[in-house]
Amino acid sequence: MGESMQIRIRTRGIRTTLAALAAVAGVAAAAVPAAATTASDTPRYLEPADLPPHPSSPWYAGAVTAGQPDPLPMCVGDALPSITSHREYWTEYDTNAQQLTVEGRSEQWSKDFAALLRKDLAGCAKKLMQQDADITATQKYYGRLNVEEGADVYGIHTTSAQGSSDIGLFSVGRDGATVTIVRWGQMGTFHDAPVADFKATTVTAVNKLY
Repeated sequence: MGESMQIRIRTRGIRTTLAALAAVAGVAAAAVPAAATTASDTPRYLEPADLPPHPSSPWYAGAVTAGQPDPLPMCVGDALPSITSHREYWTEYDTNAQQLTVEGRSEQWSKDFAALLRKDLAGCAKKLMQQDADITATQKYYGRLNVEEGADVYGIHTTSAQGSSDIGLFSVGRDGATVTIVRWGQMGTFHDAPVADFKATTVTAVNKLY
């Protein structure tokens, strides 16, 4: 074989290799939008800045975690399925918060699940006192928010025979087949509850799901 023919064969081989590499790169590049689309289908969670402002501390947040939290939150914990995911938030003081999200198998399932959570919250104070004779609990319903398929806001105040006094705010919201619960709590009474800010947090939580 002559030298000129060997050069042509090598040149064709190089061109073939480059074409194959370009094809692989094209496939990889084409796969990127699909991966990005998949990520956007995952419900998003509140960021610390989305929570009701604390007068003396920033908010901090843990990672989004699959599964039920431990311990389970009062009022809504018994209803949470194993497919729940959650995120914890805290300040440098006693104030803390939590977001729990459940992606249901259908919109009707999630509608029924949200209704169950609202029922549990509506009867929470009575249930807490039945479970513990040392606790006195009262509650308020703060109304329904017009966001996606709606969200409802509740307040629960508990005092114990030992003298503790705690206030908690809860909301249940739904966007399609996904239900989210937001919980805020600290020592105090209804007077200390940032209801307006918590409602804004709830609207943000539901809007951010997708």
